[in-house]
Amino acid sequence: MSNPAPDAARTGSTRVRASDRTDEDHLRTWVQERRGVEGFVEPRTAVSEVTLLLVAHDGEWTRRRVPSVKWAHDFCNRHQVPSYDAAVVGVPQRMRDYNSRVRKAQKEQLRRDL
Repeated sequence: MSNPAPDAARTGSTRVRASDRTDEDHLRTWVQERRGVEGFVEPRTAVSEVTLLLVAHDGEWTRRRVPSVKWAHDFCNRHQVPSYDAAVVGVPQRMRDYNSRVRKAQKEQLRRDL
């Protein structure tokens, strides 16, 4: 079994990749290219570090690791994005609806390709 990368963060009995500049750049670009974005800060778990889930007005979403809960809320404040604790409020219905639309479109495309 190989050892984890030297920059991996330790969580419980596992190691996961820590957030890096690429994650921050992705989040910044994503916020700038979409409207109606809200941030949902997801707490650290046994298998992942703190993550920031961004959800646009239409339910499109992205999730990346972030250095801390405070960093996530500060990031949202700097970009004028409302932020919430996902453990308290959950994720918005529009995200689930978006995922359903995407899955349905993928199934239809697969049927057409056969």
